[in-house]
Amino acid sequence: MIAVRHGRQKRRGPWRFLGAVLASVLAVVLVATVSVVAISAWQFTSGLDTVDIGDGDDAPIPDIGAYPGGFNMLIVGSDLCVDEDDPLCIGRDAAELNDVNILLHVAEDHSNAVAISIPRDLLTPVPACKDPETGAELSPMGFQQINSVLGHGGLACVVDTVEELSGLEIPFAGMITFRGVIQMSNAVGGVPVCLAGDVEDTATGFSRPAGEHVLSGEDALAFLRSRKGVGDGGDLARISSQQVYLSSLVRTLKSSETLTDPGKVYGLAQAARDNMTLSTSLASLDTMAAIAQALAAIPLENVTFVSLPVGESAFDPNRVEVDEVLADQMFDLVRADQRFVPGTVGGEGATIDPADPAAPAPTEPVPTTPPAEPEPETDPAAPQPTETTDPAEPPVLPGVSGSTAAQRTCTVPSD
Repeated sequence: MIAVRHGRQKRRGPWRFLGAVLASVLAVVLVATVSVVAISAWQFTSGLDTVDIGDGDDAPIPDIGAYPGGFNMLIVGSDLCVDEDDPLCIGRDAAELNDVNILLHVAEDHSNAVAISIPRDLLTPVPACKDPETGAELSPMGFQQINSVLGHGGLACVVDTVEELSGLEIPFAGMITFRGVIQMSNAVGGVPVCLAGDVEDTATGFSRPAGEHVLSGEDALAFLRSRKGVGDGGDLARISSQQVYLSSLVRTLKSSETLTDPGKVYGLAQAARDNMTLSTSLASLDTMAAIAQALAAIPLENVTFVSLPVGESAFDPNRVEVDEVLADQMFDLVRADQRFVPGTVGGEGATIDPADPAAPAPTEPVPTTPPAEPEPETDPAAPQPTETTDPAEPPVLPGVSGSTAAQRTCTVPSD
């Protein structure tokens, strides 16, 4: 991997809501909404910001019960400063960037889910979009940095871009601001994060010694934004470090009494309502409840966090482009609802927690006997998913980094 640099930086039982958390802090909103609907349904929905993302808004609202079949959801983290007097806005540019982009896929039989993080420094084509303010047609563009798409055409344009990139239809989307991350981490009572060494990042102000720390408020945000203090100082390292936080958040909610504490759940819902924008297809309590129920029964070990396979851009050494071979292999498995195992546990900015004896060890590909003659369409030089000797075991995908929600990982500090 390479270091990437850049210039700037209803209530129906609490566990039905848990699955939504699997992808990002934004998904906590779905759970909280379902859990507090008996308390304040009208108050919550009347305060939501929504946006039309196109075809997904025609998705039928399911009856109460688990969402029928598989689905995809795009989760976006925005650095938009709504209040210019907010301390978080000091020194920030006016442009709105989608610095966090996570594509969540849930299998048709609800047996597994995968959350794919897309690097903010990815150069990718942008399709024709509509101006969210005027409705005017915006022409398609060639390679553009993906975190600029939100400012170009709004959330709907980000959805269209990721659909073209992944080949997956995305009917649901949501976006959360920096302030929302802070308020949600406070509402949940903090998230334990393991650091494999001392982490110091003067750019975000995050500084902690090695060990486990419970992060909340601006500390949690500073950790999630830290790049220079993590791994090789690149955006890919930051993604794997963010996955340390997200998997811990899932385990925290499941192992504690967070979702049975009305005060905490209500706080999550308020933070969500005040700091989120949802696609109109998602801004329905019935839809949220159905999605949460579909996700809730998925075991932690069947929820995988991965990074989109990329390589250095031929146009700009400080940016990345999709690794077409690896990405095609991964998305083929995703479209087939086939759970897979990342070839590298953790990534540039994370590693298995050595202090947890129960943590799964990094998975090594199981060698198999190659066929006598290679398939004509197969490129012998290209890495291929490794079949296992046990057909019940998922294939290992070499070249893809990540971890499952069950694996305890630690952030690796920069050298």
